[in-house]
Amino acid sequence: MATSSRLLAVFIASALLPLSAQSIVSSDSRPGVPNNPTPGSIPEGALLVKGATSSASDSETALPESGSVSNNTYTNRYFGLSFPLPADWIQKSPGPPPSDSGRYGLTLLTPAPALKGLAGGSILITAQDMFFTPDPLTHASDLVDFTKSHLQGDYKIEQEPSDAHIAGQRFISFGYGSPSTGLHWRILATEIRCHTLEFVFMNRDPQTLDRLVREANAIDLDSAVSTLSGAAQDDVPVCIKAYASAGNVIERVDPLFTEHRYNPVPVRIIVGKDGRIRHIHFLNAFPDQSKAVTEALNHWKFKPYIRDGKPVEVETGIMFGSRAPRLAALSNPTSVAAPAR
Repeated sequence: MATSSRLLAVFIASALLPLSAQSIVSSDSRPGVPNNPTPGSIPEGALLVKGATSSASDSETALPESGSVSNNTYTNRYFGLSFPLPADWIQKSPGPPPSDSGRYGLTLLTPAPALKGLAGGSILITAQDMFFTPDPLTHASDLVDFTKSHLQGDYKIEQEPSDAHIAGQRFISFGYGSPSTGLHWRILATEIRCHTLEFVFMNRDPQTLDRLVREANAIDLDSAVSTLSGAAQDDVPVCIKAYASAGNVIERVDPLFTEHRYNPVPVRIIVGKDGRIRHIHFLNAFPDQSKAVTEALNHWKFKPYIRDGKPVEVETGIMFGSRAPRLAALSNPTSVAAPAR
């Protein structure tokens, strides 16, 4: 498994395990996320080779992982999201690169050190690229239902999945707890640009947890970005799964890899109004793989996508590289082969 996948698992685990155990994190106790050991220390004198990581063809186009905290607000231009931090909370970590199954740990928020003696807790914001998650998980409700159905024996459902509306957007709300640890979780999940965006609230005190969830009503979502189908706006392409199919591709060149590797290479692309690819986002790839795929995609041409009589940009996903075996559980997520389904 790629280094970024291990880092992501540890990042998520550090937010979700009991506070007293965070210094010895070894796996994630929350269902529905990768379960991986903590990476060991690097031996002295070891030769470091750059591994698979995320990259993009330009620095101007917003990426899911490019959010940041400023003026006590987490802002993510890709998702059109502004999330005010609770009073006296800070960003503990901005999160690692995405995994090769399209899983993002966007940010981890915790109380400032001065508040650690109180209820503590955390807010974890994650995203799952729905182009690369295993079938049949295709919507936010599917991911929430998966979490519910795969709760371990020491977890108890505290709130059944239900609809909520925040900032004009439909969310799925779900809550559960662990009597053995005294921890409680609330999840708010929604769909933006063919991603499931999740806000995971964790706290020992149910009243504090409820207050934090209520304060989430202050979330601001750009209506042009947050519509479930993607939006036909100048700056926001329509997101369409499996758009890179034979019926839509006019010209195609397959990438020539100089070295055979066994990792999947998930790629998000934006097809311009002229049918040419104007943006490439590698979620997880080795540098030589990124180079080969970029050279190939520069020769691709699509039929223009017409909406309301006008061509609009399209965002879609393609999986290059080796076919990974499918698993029914997200506890060890895998990806589907190209083209994205």
